[in-house]
Amino acid sequence: MTAAAPRPAPPTSYGADEQGLICGYRFIDGAAGVEIDCAASLDSLASASGGNGFVWLHFNLAHAGALSWLHRHSELSEDFYQALREGSRSTRISRDGAAALQAVINDVTFDFSFDPEDVATLWLHLSERLVISARHHPLRSVDRLRAAVKRGDALPTPVALLEHLLSDQADELQHIVRSASDRIDDIEDEILARRQASHSAELARLRRLSVRLQRLLAPEPGALLRVMANPPGWVGAEDKERLRRVNEEFAVVLRDIASLQERIKLLQEEASAQVAEQNNRSLFILTMVTVMALPINLVAGLLGMNVGGIPLNEHPHGFWLVLLLILGFTGLLAWLAMRRLAPRRA
Repeated sequence: MTAAAPRPAPPTSYGADEQGLICGYRFIDGAAGVEIDCAASLDSLASASGGNGFVWLHFNLAHAGALSWLHRHSELSEDFYQALREGSRSTRISRDGAAALQAVINDVTFDFSFDPEDVATLWLHLSERLVISARHHPLRSVDRLRAAVKRGDALPTPVALLEHLLSDQADELQHIVRSASDRIDDIEDEILARRQASHSAELARLRRLSVRLQRLLAPEPGALLRVMANPPGWVGAEDKERLRRVNEEFAVVLRDIASLQERIKLLQEEASAQVAEQNNRSLFILTMVTVMALPINLVAGLLGMNVGGIPLNEHPHGFWLVLLLILGFTGLLAWLAMRRLAPRRA
């Protein structure tokens, strides 16, 4: 009997379906989202074209089928695909044509370990009836948004979804700043206590992290203000208020990051000053040791000259007299050095 041929292993899905869809939801009349797939999303878009509600599709770009499905079934602009090709840039929200918004949002990855490289990008397209988001790596903020939708949080408009996502990102950024501030507090206590541990590398890493977070995660204020001043027609007054609140949240976080950078800069200067002080002290000690050895070297050189007239050459105690003279000069120089190194009284 012929053995059955082994069945081919299914292709890796990277946490998504065969089209690269991680999750899809349909929101109608401000109610909780209903989970859908790619096939149902096309029907949902057709049925929602004349009524209320919108569809959110979240894709994994690491899946080979994601981009091909988007090219076939969505009407995304070339600017969106160009943003995908450009990679990670600063977070921004801008107009995409006359009736859509485009957002590039940078977020920290799940395995974030206070490394400046643990930052990835999420791309979004928002229109009146459709929100498409895509990413290469799992991100914390969008996962919090998915969890909120699964719990039944209502998102009445696409801008409400964007506000929820940006608020989660602001919370995550605030958590990172708080954790970094706690570590800076510990380093500050150790530096002010003049402990011998070196924190130069860690301070430089934290400063590089804060600069990268401020540059990548914070939305461009000018772009957001332009969107608020001239939004698409389907963005109402309540949606404008949502964008304004998000802008204020990030303004607070940016102030905290700026304060953190200033603290790190001051600690780096204090640490550098302590290192410079230690180096100067060590150099002074080395110089004084060299000066204290000068009488010994000078007398030894003079007495070692093979010429006549060397003093105390015939004296029975000449060696001890010369030794006493050398010890006297050395003791005098040592007393002057100790007096120089001793802390001065007020």
